[in-house]
Amino acid sequence: MKCLDDFRLQFGARKLVPIVIGGMGVDISTAELALVAARLGGIGHISDAMVPTVTDRRHKTRFVSEKTKLYKYNVDNLDKSEVKFDLGQLAEATRLHVGKTMEAKRGEGMIFVNCMEKLTMGGPKETLSVRLNAALDAGIDGITLSAGLHLGSFHLIAGHPRFRDAKLGIIVSSARALQLFLRKNAKLDRLPDYVIVEGPLAGGHLGFGADDWQKYDLATLVGEVCQFMRDNHLDIPVIAAGGVFTGGDAVHMMEQGAAGVQVATRFTVTNECGLPDKVKQEYFRAQEADIEVNTISPTGYPMRMLKSSPAIGAGIRPNCEAYGYLLDGEGNCAYIEAYNEAISKAANPKVISVMSKTCLCTHMRNFDCWTCGHYTYRLKDTTRQQADGSYQLLTAEHVFRDYQFSSGNTIALPDAI
Repeated sequence: MKCLDDFRLQFGARKLVPIVIGGMGVDISTAELALVAARLGGIGHISDAMVPTVTDRRHKTRFVSEKTKLYKYNVDNLDKSEVKFDLGQLAEATRLHVGKTMEAKRGEGMIFVNCMEKLTMGGPKETLSVRLNAALDAGIDGITLSAGLHLGSFHLIAGHPRFRDAKLGIIVSSARALQLFLRKNAKLDRLPDYVIVEGPLAGGHLGFGADDWQKYDLATLVGEVCQFMRDNHLDIPVIAAGGVFTGGDAVHMMEQGAAGVQVATRFTVTNECGLPDKVKQEYFRAQEADIEVNTISPTGYPMRMLKSSPAIGAGIRPNCEAYGYLLDGEGNCAYIEAYNEAISKAANPKVISVMSKTCLCTHMRNFDCWTCGHYTYRLKDTTRQQADGSYQLLTAEHVFRDYQFSSGNTIALPDAI
């Protein structure tokens, strides 16, 4: 019986273990997690979601406090159009986060950065351009374009000296989305180096409708994208993502034509993951009924999370002066609209609940938005329950090796501690 180690993900002459750890923000896919993947010969992602906040936490910078001080006068103003990010500081934060990670890299694998188009940050084009170019400046091995169609993203970095050197890829949920991306970028004569096909069982934001995600399955989507590649004589590696829970699942995707798999859920309960340990225990304890796909994200995308997430129904004041990562170019955000509506209807404005949307910036920063993959309820079966009822955390290397060498749907339990 085959195992994932029988395959290799190939970029030109470079051959990698075909395991990609997905880019989970905010700093859930930590540098430490990505470094393990690279050391073991695969690909690890860091995320640039809320990167000034991440560098403040990791490297003792003061980007958030300086921005808060600058816009303190605007805290009680419903109009957030004046709140902007300092592009120089944004570039500095990106170069610091990416650069420090790359300096620590060891092994034959690679490290990519996940870059969400939906982080519009009060200036969608300008802030995205800075993030992309600064990541290339800092020596990142590759950039994965996510949470959006990214029809103009290649154009933002076309003048960078590493535009044709770094690996550039995009996450899509259909062959049609890939076709749109390729058509828009045809004049640049620069194809993506890889395409990640993300199915409906993935964690966090989904590229499907909240009511129809059940109509799709990853194997079919991967097959359709692979067929599109063949029909158009394109030799671009296709990486399957979303619901790949065991090594056997991964081998099945490879046999469908995938060149690799992207996995994340099982790494959320590793020591190297950025989630607090108490949240990791919530993931372990989750039952299937505890997981939902909802529409509370201000991005407009459906999102999968634990129903017990503190972010659901919270009525906190929008903190755009400190964060504001989802403000559009005019200073609007769907949570601000929902919050203001709730305030206008509340008998006591100091105690409100906002059910339709959530303040994603603040809650992700505080690890209160417990996004998760569909198979999170199976995590308890990947480890040992301890005498006090808690579950033993895993190492990222243990999970990586289990994907790499297990066969069938077996899962290797960790050594007891």
